[in-house]
Amino acid sequence: MVDVIPAPANCTWNSPGYTSLDAETALEAGPGTEGVARWLRATLGAATGLPFPETGDAHNRIVLGIDPDLPPEGYRVVNDGAAYRIRGGDAAGVFWGAQTFRQLLGPDAFRRAPVRPERDWAVPMVTVEDAPRFRWRGLMLDVARHFTPKEGVLRHLDLMAAHKLNVFHFHLTDDQGWRIEIKRYPRLTEVGSWRARTKFGHRASPLWEEKPHGGFYTQDDIREIVAYAAERHITVVPEIDVPGHSQAAITAYPELGNTDVIDTTSLTVWDSWGISANVLAPTDNTLRFYEGVFEELLGLFPSEFIHVGGDECLKDQWRQSPTAQARIKELGLADEDELQSWFIGHFDKWLSARGRRLIGWDEILEGGLAEGAAVSSWRGYGGGVAAARAGHDVVMCPEQYVYLDHRQHAGADEPVPIGYVRTLEDVYRFEPVPRELTEEEARHVLGTQANVWTEVMEDHARVDYQTFPRLAAFAEVAWSALPAPGERDFADFERRMAEHYERLDALGVAYRPPAGPLPWQRRPGVLGRPIDGTPPNR
Repeated sequence: MVDVIPAPANCTWNSPGYTSLDAETALEAGPGTEGVARWLRATLGAATGLPFPETGDAHNRIVLGIDPDLPPEGYRVVNDGAAYRIRGGDAAGVFWGAQTFRQLLGPDAFRRAPVRPERDWAVPMVTVEDAPRFRWRGLMLDVARHFTPKEGVLRHLDLMAAHKLNVFHFHLTDDQGWRIEIKRYPRLTEVGSWRARTKFGHRASPLWEEKPHGGFYTQDDIREIVAYAAERHITVVPEIDVPGHSQAAITAYPELGNTDVIDTTSLTVWDSWGISANVLAPTDNTLRFYEGVFEELLGLFPSEFIHVGGDECLKDQWRQSPTAQARIKELGLADEDELQSWFIGHFDKWLSARGRRLIGWDEILEGGLAEGAAVSSWRGYGGGVAAARAGHDVVMCPEQYVYLDHRQHAGADEPVPIGYVRTLEDVYRFEPVPRELTEEEARHVLGTQANVWTEVMEDHARVDYQTFPRLAAFAEVAWSALPAPGERDFADFERRMAEHYERLDALGVAYRPPAGPLPWQRRPGVLGRPIDGTPPNR
């Protein structure tokens, strides 16, 4: 077995030994694979210094092609001495095959320039055949709590592609910042994208970063990010959080808040962490405002799904608001939970009428779920089970397993320790499909997603540390057809990780070393919120 991550379904040696790429190796793109050829020529060309001309010797060429007998996103990579053939069931499959081919060349193939110009680019004489288990293999990045500039987002997309992840959940808005330009509502970014200071560490920490923090993506930035992702066969799913986690929007446009309960003109973009009580007012004005937001969003993101958040909406202001209570009575609703369900249901119908699908965190189940909506199950498995049994599609992302902001070790040197200990092995033994689902119900599990919340991650190095190497284990869970969790060969995964760490080094990823954090990765004296014991299983 070659040391590929995620583990392929089949890998066989055609004959012992290796062949080599050289300056004469051509790269031929069959119909439908031209984009993969551009990516491969640019990426491998930079790392190897080889030109990869379009034509050359029949036995010294990389040939890309689509084979309709292969499944969607499936691929076959063959080196039998005749040529290097990368075929996929579609262009995405060819791209994932190209990612595997890159891994076969060794860690130096992940650099941006040759480090050993005289080296032999040996390719093992193997056939690798593979296809993904799930159609949704996601990573969520929170850019609202700590902003990631555009270049950092593009870097994350490259890292996702290297791990065969194909859905980028882009968490663009929250109480602490609004990160996307909406032309008809300029104050969302003029006001809502900046906070005066930032809590350093957990919200109970006495420490502050006493300088403004913020930033946003212009619409052209978003177009570039979406196009860059599409070239890597990654779908970008944007999230605009409603009706909770909306203090930044209310600060920019105070009329969106519950003005009959508090003076919303006195609010600022929140500078701490937690759950803000300042939520959107359930008024027609609010609905029209967010229809305008989503209308611009649909012009930027071609994704099937649009994420509307829906989590952690505190309803104290609604209970105190005569306007909210009048709306509950007018609609014949039972309580505030049903009011949130009505709010989410409005946008489900609005998006459906425009050919899109709504997805939200599992709180949108409370009070009844709109017919066409899908669920991101984060509070354990329970929401996903309930949604699937009710006929709704589900993305499994339970915090006990795949919230990568949770700490990786119980050691005292772990930087800003949050939540339960979730080791590399814990993530590797995560099973996305709840065992209590029937075969029919399990078909509603679209896939799985790892989530990176950035409250205590002030820069990309901290994001790297929390995300890697665990994202490699998650990627194998999302892609490969693994045995039951207790039967998985973690020792073999660790063996393959030995080379994968070298790939991450070549890519400049500041991952957590197996032996623990390096001195510069520690945050002594910065308060976290560790939780001891084993996390709840459901």
